[in-house]
Amino acid sequence: MNIKSWFRPFEKLSKQHSTLIAAIWIVLLLGFWFFGTSGETKLFPPPDMAWQGFKDLYQEGLVVHIISSLWLCLQATMISIAFSLFMAYLYPIPAFRPVVAMLSQMRYLPLTGITFYLAMVVSNARTMQIWVLVIFMSLYFITSLMGVLKSIPQAELDHARSLGCSRWEVLWEVVIKGRLDYVIEVLRQNLAITWMMLVTVESILIAAGGLGVLIKNSDKFMNHGRIVALQIVILLVGLGIDWFLNFLRKSMFRYSKL
Repeated sequence: MNIKSWFRPFEKLSKQHSTLIAAIWIVLLLGFWFFGTSGETKLFPPPDMAWQGFKDLYQEGLVVHIISSLWLCLQATMISIAFSLFMAYLYPIPAFRPVVAMLSQMRYLPLTGITFYLAMVVSNARTMQIWVLVIFMSLYFITSLMGVLKSIPQAELDHARSLGCSRWEVLWEVVIKGRLDYVIEVLRQNLAITWMMLVTVESILIAAGGLGVLIKNSDKFMNHGRIVALQIVILLVGLGIDWFLNFLRKSMFRYSKL
């Protein structure tokens, strides 16, 4: 085993070597955790406190809160996908291009400004949660989809035109059908941002529950074991969503792996 190859740029390693490197980093991370819990000044709560946090959270309905967060995220994602795809596919049409570009630039608006205007038109707190996520996600989703559309080689468009396709047929065949696998990949990347926003958004309606409410309550009572446990749960659920979307893309669009 040549360890020097681990530190050479663009080196292709075997699966065994890659697994070994990942295992080493996991051991180092766990070692840092144990080191951070030793001594008088503890950087992190010890593993036994985090484990106790897991057990307490499970007894208090952790699974129900996970389902609540996933349901909120799913509702916002479905609305956001429909709206973002509709707007992004209007981008090649010159009359609508400024509108789509303006929506993309609005991603720099702070979340506080969005919730202020939503509060004037939405009275239901649960609906507020959904639409905050929809707006937040759509602005980034539209921006990413615009990048996908701009990256389509002109040769592909010209090839479709040479086969006798009209402009609308080119939009359908090359832009919409031909880039569906990219849509799932863009969704996978942007959904990570949305999942990370749950803690903030779920605090709008505490009665609805969710992982964000649990972590807010744990922080309020300075229960560090529960906070670490919840962060691990949020990370694992997020990684599970990411894995599922990646698996879905590779299963539905096998050519995307080529």
